[in-house]
Amino acid sequence: MPQKSRLQKSLLNARVNLVFYFVTLGISFFSRKIFLDTLGADFMGLTGTLLNLLGFLNLAELGIGSAIGYVLYKPLFEHNETKINEIISVFGYIYRRIGFIILGAGCILACFLPLIFPNNVFDLKVIYFAYFSYLTSSLIGYFANYKQTLLGADQNEYMVTAYYQGAIIIKTLLQMALVYYTGNYYIWISMELFLGIAYAIILDWKIKQVYPWLKSEVKKGKELLKQYPEVTKYTKQIFVHKIGVFVQCQTTPLLIYTFVSLNTVAFYGNYTIIIDKILQFINSLLNSTNAGVGNLIAENNQKRIQEVFWQLLSIRFFIAGVVSYCLFQLTEPFISLWLGREYILPPLILILLIVNSFIGFTRGATDQFIFGYGLFYDTWAPITEAILNLIITIVAGHFWGLPGILLGSIISLMAIVCLWKPYFLYNKGFKKSVSQYWLNYIKYLLLISLPALICYFLLPEHSYTPEKSFGHWILFGIINLFSYGSITFLILYIFSPGIRELTHKGMSKLKLDSRFK
Repeated sequence: MPQKSRLQKSLLNARVNLVFYFVTLGISFFSRKIFLDTLGADFMGLTGTLLNLLGFLNLAELGIGSAIGYVLYKPLFEHNETKINEIISVFGYIYRRIGFIILGAGCILACFLPLIFPNNVFDLKVIYFAYFSYLTSSLIGYFANYKQTLLGADQNEYMVTAYYQGAIIIKTLLQMALVYYTGNYYIWISMELFLGIAYAIILDWKIKQVYPWLKSEVKKGKELLKQYPEVTKYTKQIFVHKIGVFVQCQTTPLLIYTFVSLNTVAFYGNYTIIIDKILQFINSLLNSTNAGVGNLIAENNQKRIQEVFWQLLSIRFFIAGVVSYCLFQLTEPFISLWLGREYILPPLILILLIVNSFIGFTRGATDQFIFGYGLFYDTWAPITEAILNLIITIVAGHFWGLPGILLGSIISLMAIVCLWKPYFLYNKGFKKSVSQYWLNYIKYLLLISLPALICYFLLPEHSYTPEKSFGHWILFGIINLFSYGSITFLILYIFSPGIRELTHKGMSKLKLDSRFK
């Protein structure tokens, strides 16, 4: 069977992610309504809280899967099956140890459930059954599903997505049908456990089919770990990076509650739900190239590495520009239609949220190549980012409230993500001057800002009244999306070699596909 190219695998991963994103989004909308009506808001709140509690236990995993994925890039490129088997064996050994730690911590936490849920409307039997079902599903990933990291590193992430999301869709449909007629809590919870077991069996079968030579031995993992000290080193480094992001994200709602009000936390949450859904959608498309970047760096073709970097960065700028402009134009009327005008925050808040999300959209290319080069040893950076964020948000939040809190996040991101990370990548990875990056970064900012000014003045909001109805809002959204998107793409096509190369590749692929139809 002929091997797919990196581009073909990336496009396949993106297509599968895109399809399942919309399918699961639609099903989750309807299932949420049915579950709330049949099981009640209290039960859905209970299960959500239990999942959050178990999420903290899973902090022990942070960094290990990413470290193993990075270590696998080179042996996959060299088709070194012996080394791949050894690395997966090491991974299995580490994951099994983590699984036992989580099992022990989970059993200890279970003793405190009556204190966590005092005077609950549910019987403790229901709470414990739900808790241990979720805990068992989580542990399956550590004892059985650890091999799926190989699929991701080999750019076969679409298989994981297809089987996992497919299992979730089937599980959700069964839950909807069963609870609609029975309203039974235990049946709903049992389906969650059934998903974990069925997914593990199917995924193991698929991995054996794709990699028949894979013979990992967890028992040998302890001895083999000594041969791969980079696994331990990268795990510790990535853990610090991820825990820094985790702490920073979790503290924002708490600080808003402390310095503003609980009411504002809810208002802020309405805006972040919209932005997070868009970010999830974009990541499902662009993160499919992660393994491809790692394999590209393993080839060590410096010219090609630079070309791909600017292709990925230019497409991220295009997407970030489109999303940011549409958020600016459409968020307030959407909130007004969805919840009411009383839930609209001041325009400054929306602008700060867009700036924050813009940094998140555009940082992806730099992060991908930093990961591809294994540049994780700047562990001071996430710690500094978290501390800087806390200091600024506490001080600024005290004086200016919500705008000050958001400003603290933006300043810390600009200092580390926008300034340090590109310098670190160019200095240690590309081994080039970072001045080229900054010249192009400023150029891209200007190129995507010009269409925004043109469309803002040519398409005034009062002419379309998007807050009048969802029909008006959709029309206004389509007009803004196509007008800004078309102008921006044309300008970037003229001035950005990366966009031109991606466009020509896409056109060539379409022509090639049409010949074989």
